[in-house]
Amino acid sequence: MTKTDFIARIVTLSLALAVLPVIGCAQGQPVPGKDGNKYVPYEERTGNESIVYFTRNLSPEGLSKAYEQVCAGIEGNIAVKLHTGEQNGPNIIPSAWVKELISKDIPDATIVETNTYYTGDRYTTEQHLKTLEVNGWTFCPVDIMDAEDTTTLPVEGGKWFRKMAVGSHLKNYNSLVVLTHFKGHTQGGFGGSNKNIGIGCADGRIGKAWIHTTPGQDNQWDIAKEEFMERMTESTKAVTDYFGKHIAYVNVMRNMSVSCDCEGVNAAPVVTPNVGILSSTDILAIDQACIDLVYAMTEAEHHDLVERIETRHGLRQLSYMKELGMGNDRYILIDLDNGGKRITPEEAVKGLMPFVNTREQN
Repeated sequence: MTKTDFIARIVTLSLALAVLPVIGCAQGQPVPGKDGNKYVPYEERTGNESIVYFTRNLSPEGLSKAYEQVCAGIEGNIAVKLHTGEQNGPNIIPSAWVKELISKDIPDATIVETNTYYTGDRYTTEQHLKTLEVNGWTFCPVDIMDAEDTTTLPVEGGKWFRKMAVGSHLKNYNSLVVLTHFKGHTQGGFGGSNKNIGIGCADGRIGKAWIHTTPGQDNQWDIAKEEFMERMTESTKAVTDYFGKHIAYVNVMRNMSVSCDCEGVNAAPVVTPNVGILSSTDILAIDQACIDLVYAMTEAEHHDLVERIETRHGLRQLSYMKELGMGNDRYILIDLDNGGKRITPEEAVKGLMPFVNTREQN
């Protein structure tokens, strides 16, 4: 980080924290939930079941097939939120897959992103545009939603926030397709649809600061474990409430490092097998299903990823989504490869092939 970058970050952080929209002043300091490191088996969950679709076909065809199951509410001006990655990041969803999906199924869609809270290849809009070009995101419009300004969305029922700051361009869209590379995450334990929206739609200078940093100290990333999961989830809720029924989720379980795509070429090596692609109109159900597939793997297959999830208390993302009424943690898993029959997570991950790190997979 250069001295100029450091000064810029301190200034923007100070401005962001000066207007922190916390609830705690009048109601007492919020208290984070517990047990974000404890996996809840399916039989111990209660409530309704949502539909989650699953295919093992990791290809443009599989991506399109998964999306087409959940696209009924996608209309009007359509945004596709995905993590476009740091320069030359090896694990992101291949741009060629996304190009084919958009060309075939959503030809007028725009990929949307926001600038990062950390200095790097996507910290400023100018840097971000260069990185988009390097990574091949040049086949359709890409909108950096906080390039000009921010706006706020209400957080209904939150305990940390009354509102969340997002890129101002988000309100230009009628529908949102959340296209997520499911993987581990240094801070969140795992990155699914919840992280893709909660961090990815919050603007790079204000919203992300509210989620990550406590006022009055120097550690940019001091908020962690259950509190971080709850703040991130409240940010997500602001966006999902805004789009209502005009939102769909697709999670790609491929090249699942314990590191986020934010780490680019410095991500930890992938050791977890590739699984497939899931889709749903229920954000909790799809992220829960991905977690269930990970836990259904053998110990050798899932050891590193489970360790990352539990040490960061990342499972609090799921329980808090349920508390906020964002979806169901029970679901019917539909096998698109076998006539649409219902399967279990154990059946979905049976006989996985060990991950092979080759350029062909990128």
